[in-house]
Amino acid sequence: MRSAADVVIIGGGCMGTSTAYHLSRLGITNVVLIERERQLATGSTRRNAGGVRHQFSTPENIAFSIESIRLMERFEDEVGYPMDFHQDGYLFLLSTPESVSTFKENIALQRRLGVEADLLTPADAARLAPGLNVDGVIAASYCARDGIADPNGLTTGFARAAQAAGVEIERDTEATGITVEANRITAVATTRGTIATPIVVNAAGPHAASVAKLAGVELPVEPLRRHIFIAQPPGSAVAGVDFPATHIMAIDFATSFYFHREGANIFFGMGDPDEVPGFDMTVQWDFLDSVVEVALTRLPVLAEGTVSHAWAGLYAMSPDANAIIGPAGQVDGLYLINGFSGHGFQHAPAVGRHLATLIAGHRSDVDLGSFALDRVSTGETHPEANVV
Repeated sequence: MRSAADVVIIGGGCMGTSTAYHLSRLGITNVVLIERERQLATGSTRRNAGGVRHQFSTPENIAFSIESIRLMERFEDEVGYPMDFHQDGYLFLLSTPESVSTFKENIALQRRLGVEADLLTPADAARLAPGLNVDGVIAASYCARDGIADPNGLTTGFARAAQAAGVEIERDTEATGITVEANRITAVATTRGTIATPIVVNAAGPHAASVAKLAGVELPVEPLRRHIFIAQPPGSAVAGVDFPATHIMAIDFATSFYFHREGANIFFGMGDPDEVPGFDMTVQWDFLDSVVEVALTRLPVLAEGTVSHAWAGLYAMSPDANAIIGPAGQVDGLYLINGFSGHGFQHAPAVGRHLATLIAGHRSDVDLGSFALDRVSTGETHPEANVV
């Protein structure tokens, strides 16, 4: 492992590897990325649902989506490695006049920014997702270029391209300390030695607060467990009749229940309103009853299906469900790329580039002011409404 680097990145998920890749594209290759696990993308990146969408409620998040999806569409040509990406669309199912009004405003904003999103009737939604029960649905928000992407493929592709450019990636290596002298970062201590460096990128996902604390910075990011279930539909399910034939993602906005086809199976989940922050990733099978109650309403074929397996992952939640991106402020040389509150994977390509641009001393072409750490203490938050 190098004893000195221009940049040390802590965290080998989608955010850390995207930042490493984009730094290398800017000619900054004396970079060490450290990952405490033996493989990259074993934390929240591997455990997420892989959803990618343009349908956000703030201009900045929509801009991140536009850039990220554009890169995913040409990932192999641009990065040099393959990645699965199915663009079959996202459906947000809306069941209250208030949510319809909000999504109309969101769609108007999305369309102004060049996103082809539409408000559909319940019948239109049912035709797009065969087997979907739209009872109680008033309207649906839809964007055809949204879809499902492969988190492991994206992370591995960024990592390999960065390594080929000269970035060093050290697995099974944990950051144990960050040295700060005269309010500036000077080194990172790890389980495999110390690396002298003036810049540290905190890309530690749900563990970001602990990493920030190594440098004496309080970071308001908390881990929140989310469950994902896989069900095998009954043999009688016929694609295109009572079971979606594509990977279209359907989301019941009122409950946050979502599902999409995954091979021959159904991939589904829902947020638990009673979940409390913590690092426990044990599957709570009792919660499945609550999910199934909603699931059977929206996708009746699940009544005859069998849940084959499940897992839990961690959202890295910020106070306003928006990311914290940029310099930490209190400590020179500490950069943050944290708190994405469930939409980090889909924004990783864009946000990694913007952070790399800042580190290189250039100005980002997206205003990152609303993502600054100090917005929390000043109360100038900009909540993201479309959190799933």
